[in-house]
Amino acid sequence: MGALERLPPPTSLLLVAGAAGLLVGSLRSDVFAQLTVQGLALGAVYGSLALALVLVYRATRVVNFAQGELAMATTYVAYQLIKWGLSYWEAFFATLAIAFVLGTVLEVALVRPVQHRSVIAAVIVTVGLFVLIDGVVNWIWGGDFKYMQSPFGTKTYHLGGVSIARLYVGMLAVVLVSVLLVWALFRFTKLGLAMRAAALRPAESALVGVRVDRMLAIGWGLAAVLGAVAGLMAEPSQFFLDPTLMQPILVYAFAAAVLGGLESPAGAVVGGLAIGVSLNLVVQYVHPITSELQTPFAFAVLLAVLLLKPSGLLGRSEVRRV
Repeated sequence: MGALERLPPPTSLLLVAGAAGLLVGSLRSDVFAQLTVQGLALGAVYGSLALALVLVYRATRVVNFAQGELAMATTYVAYQLIKWGLSYWEAFFATLAIAFVLGTVLEVALVRPVQHRSVIAAVIVTVGLFVLIDGVVNWIWGGDFKYMQSPFGTKTYHLGGVSIARLYVGMLAVVLVSVLLVWALFRFTKLGLAMRAAALRPAESALVGVRVDRMLAIGWGLAAVLGAVAGLMAEPSQFFLDPTLMQPILVYAFAAAVLGGLESPAGAVVGGLAIGVSLNLVVQYVHPITSELQTPFAFAVLLAVLLLKPSGLLGRSEVRRV
């Protein structure tokens, strides 16, 4: 994934201005501060799923439309493990291992055979996976609401006049730790270096002995792990589990990935945080926009970025000579 990209001055100024605005607003208003923390927690979830989308896209040039449903399915796996007697955190880590295996198997069995045929073929496979996973989950667990124990309890922290639920602090901490571990893997290990090389320069990497197909499969596995983290952290904020859990979150993740830049892992995380905070604040302070309009608002952001700056905030424009 590499270190944070060197930002162009306009983007740097925009990010600094946004952070300063949030800080000033939080100091002046307790409600604003509370909404900002909640938005950061939810945005971290969007950023985790957006990062999974970016990892798959960088490795295979395929937009994985099944990423959200895969995250939802692994959340149901955790639910089942808890029902079988595991504690929440035992089920959490077991689910991450299962997600990694599932992601690699899907890449080897379904994506790899069509990857080099055409982009549309790979996209159709991921759309088919979306439908297949949704059907399997409904078949095994049904479409009714399921409930999981909260991993963080119901305690609330009070900082001055600001009340912050431990749920949001825990969500933010777990997602950011997961993202930092993935960053460290890519930045400081030989495996991470090989995966980066396989994603960016597959032909050259194969010539120097990198097993490109294996690296791409591992990339899909890591993307599935990040998706599982997003699903497991999204469920407590929704208060119940059902097969549609990740569908709106996938829209926000797409918006975050496009906002940050589909080529930029760091941009996916920044975009997720920006989308999460923006949605919370817009619903509170822009009265024509209600919670029912959050998803259309995310679509509007996505379209605006595609029209005005297709490479995203941290992405890099491709220049081709002909």
